[in-house]
Amino acid sequence: MQYWLVKSEPSAYSWERLLREGKVIWDGVRNYAARNNLRNMKQGDQVLFYHSNEGLAVTGIAKVSREAFQDPGTKEDWSAVELVPFKTLKKPVTLSVIKSDKRLQNIYLVRQGRLSVMPLEKEAFVIITTLGNK
Repeated sequence: MQYWLVKSEPSAYSWERLLREGKVIWDGVRNYAARNNLRNMKQGDQVLFYHSNEGLAVTGIAKVSREAFQDPGTKEDWSAVELVPFKTLKKPVTLSVIKSDKRLQNIYLVRQGRLSVMPLEKEAFVIITTLGNK
C-alpha cells in the first residue's frame, strides 16, 4: 500500500462534501508532478485529505477506489482518480502542528506546499493520523 495527501480548498471541495457524496472524481489537476502522482495511485491506497487556504489542516482519510483514468474535463494528457471517504479524524491536524513536528519536516506538504497531490511515507502517514485520532 502507498500513502498520499491531496489538497483542496474547502470552498471548492470539502471533506464534508466527500462524506455527503460518498465518492469524488479527483480531477482538474494541472501540474505534471501532481498528475504523475495521481497515475501512481493504486486501488486501496490511503489518502489524507487536506483543507488548503481555509482551515489548513488534514481532516480525514480517503481511499482510492478507481485508479488513474483520463480526466473527463479535458482531452489533453491529464489524469483523474476516484476517491471514497474512509475515516474522519477525531480532530484536524493543522499545518502548524505538522510543521512543528520534527519527524515531519521532510514531507512535501512542508517542503513543497503548493503541490496538490503528493506521496507520503508510511511513517509520516501514521504520525499524522495518530495526531488526528488522539
